[in-house]
Amino acid sequence: MVALVCWTQTFVLVAARNAKAEKLVAILQSAASNSAAAAAGCSSGQLFLQPVWDRLRTREALTQSPFFPVIFSITTYVSFCLPFAALDLLCPWVPALRRCKIQPHSAPTARQLLSCLGQTLFQHLVFVFPLTLLHWARGPALLPPDAPALPQLLGHVALCLLLFDAEFFVWHVLHHRVPWLYRTFHKVHHQNAPSFALATQYVSVWELFSLGFFDMVNIALLQCHPLTVLVFHTVNIWLSVEDHSGYDFPWSTHRLVPFGWYGGVVHHDVHHSHFNYNFAPYFTHWDRLLGTLRHPHAQ
Repeated sequence: MVALVCWTQTFVLVAARNAKAEKLVAILQSAASNSAAAAAGCSSGQLFLQPVWDRLRTREALTQSPFFPVIFSITTYVSFCLPFAALDLLCPWVPALRRCKIQPHSAPTARQLLSCLGQTLFQHLVFVFPLTLLHWARGPALLPPDAPALPQLLGHVALCLLLFDAEFFVWHVLHHRVPWLYRTFHKVHHQNAPSFALATQYVSVWELFSLGFFDMVNIALLQCHPLTVLVFHTVNIWLSVEDHSGYDFPWSTHRLVPFGWYGGVVHHDVHHSHFNYNFAPYFTHWDRLLGTLRHPHAQ
């Protein structure tokens, strides 16, 4: 685009020697000005994201592979869980950590940690990967050349989180209020109490696929850019792990969001202690509206 502008300016200087070309000069100058303005507007909207997206597109063989969704999901999840698992091992000997642990007198055993990790790996390999393979067999999706604008990416991530929060709230209430649904599908998630990071995905296959279905519907509904999808899944995995970590740090997400709009780990810990409260995974408005909100200090 810059080369086009420079070429046009040179052409204008040459053509200006001919009086008959004055009208053409004016047209070219106007076109060059409009082109430069459009290029500037585009670059400002994609200043941070286009280099990242270009780099990802150079690895298209990996990102378009049927292995990528499973590798990305497991790697991201385990990477977020392992620091909390290390803190659980250190907590009995570090007083500062015990002050940040919501239930300082409880800690997962090595058997619990390995059991949760093993189930997560098993479900992804046996159930998630075959579905990914079937989707890949339909033909690879074409990646767009342009990155999304930063406001669009942030807006879509926020909307995906809000939609997921509402969908899971309804699902969660039903699977607690209907005894058969709780016993058959959701009880397994409450076997580890109090919760810890690696217990985040200690769920039934039905629950795993239900949450994945909500994700796919929201992404399709909003027509999210592939880069937005990666960012949303990364944020969603982190928030889920943090909710189950059992640690309330000064930088925890619920402390960064004002007015108590985000419940975070302290609210979800209450849910694992008192099953009939705090059903929403992230935000507090649904529990507040429907009378199922219980604050941590009310325990």
